[in-house]
Amino acid sequence: LLLATLTYDTLRFEYEDFPETKEPVWILGRKYSVLTEKEEILLDVTSRLWFTYRKNFPAIGGTGPTSDTGWGCMLRCGQMIFAQALVCRHLGRDWRWTKGKRQMDNYFNVLNAFIDKKDSYYSIHQIAQMGVGEGKSIGQWYGPNTVAQVLKKLATFDTWSSLAVHIAMDNTVVMEEIQRVCQSSFPCAGAAACPSVEADLLYNGYPEEAGVRERLSLWKPLVLLIPLRLGLTEINEAYIETLKHCFMMPQSLGVIGGKPNSAHYFIGYVGEELIYLDPHTTQPAVEPNDSGCLPDESFHCQHPPCRMSIAELDPSIAVGFFCNTEEDFNDWCQQIKKLSLVRGALPMFELVERQPSHFSNPDILNLTPDSSDADRLERFFDSEDEDFEILSL
Repeated sequence: LLLATLTYDTLRFEYEDFPETKEPVWILGRKYSVLTEKEEILLDVTSRLWFTYRKNFPAIGGTGPTSDTGWGCMLRCGQMIFAQALVCRHLGRDWRWTKGKRQMDNYFNVLNAFIDKKDSYYSIHQIAQMGVGEGKSIGQWYGPNTVAQVLKKLATFDTWSSLAVHIAMDNTVVMEEIQRVCQSSFPCAGAAACPSVEADLLYNGYPEEAGVRERLSLWKPLVLLIPLRLGLTEINEAYIETLKHCFMMPQSLGVIGGKPNSAHYFIGYVGEELIYLDPHTTQPAVEPNDSGCLPDESFHCQHPPCRMSIAELDPSIAVGFFCNTEEDFNDWCQQIKKLSLVRGALPMFELVERQPSHFSNPDILNLTPDSSDADRLERFFDSEDEDFEILSL
């Protein structure tokens, strides 16, 4: 078998196929057998949105870089994990991309949110410029925590998706905090983000007050990102079982991580190897064609995905989950509680009902895009994530 040789930009990629093993392959909460379902595995991987370095896009900020080669890999990984949340939100986890097949409008709406131009919700332009407010100059490498914080801020402008984005700091997921952000009223003016809900309630003869009450108690789909440090310079092997279990949960969005200049989007594992999408190849920026359609083939990885030993994972990561409904979140909480009972699996984070007293002001965890209190912000944004609390045995 050919080994996967990582080549930057100029050379062709050569990829090792999946090993013929009885071990299950887990991809974002789905279990497969290599022996009988290899095509299904590859179709699932190909269907994920794959964001890589691009060149010749409009200059960031009007005068900045026109390519993110060499610095944008963690930003691209942030785009990939967030795109998976949008796919789950608007298309569903079962959705598949097939080359040449006409896709539904919602697919292009998702893809357009990430295109390399200043007015796309989650473009490299938006991420890089929003990062300036967090002390990252354009072209500077981000850690997983920084990209998560920036994406959270950008998501507040995406009324179409109407997501609740929560970043669990200090290795602690506070259930009460999540319920607060997910059950808050919709930010949409009128019916922009929730037309079907409003129309259905009124159409079905509900009095208007009941419609308002019902809408206030709705659950906004949750994107939960948990930045973690799983060791000092290398991953503590006591966390490996727990990390694997994260890929087994149906709510899994995968993991972003890696060392400076080589971030990856991890989408699953087989045996002792992680499966990932790699942003380190430079493709030309894509423009809509004459008929207004966006050529989309370069946003799907059409070769077997890369693999690496779990033991080689840099300890600084962010784990992602998507809970479309309150039931999904409650189910996720139950799975996390069960996971704490698995032998040989050290918990990577703590799940608690309410805010521990040692936490800072809870408002700081729910920052709005126009928050200007830079001093309060400072400790929440990493400068290469070195200020993580180290988890120890």
